[in-house]
Amino acid sequence: MSLTNAQQIGRNLAQARKARNITQKQLADELKKYQPDYSDYETGNIELNYDQIVFLCERLDMSPNELFDVESLRGKFN
Repeated sequence: MSLTNAQQIGRNLAQARKARNITQKQLADELKKYQPDYSDYETGNIELNYDQIVFLCERLDMSPNELFDVESLRGKFN
């Protein structure tokens, strides 16, 4: 079973957050969200909006390409 785009983005987000020893609660507070809502981003149940993507990429020191895992997407369209 393959992951949806939202699920893959959520996995990438979780990996980056954990690598930086940041909790879901910390990021949720910074986004002015509740922790369960933030968790839904990482599980792919809720998609991120543009402002959230920009904030999280800056906060987690990652590029949008890393967040969206652009390298793996290229294989789907070639």
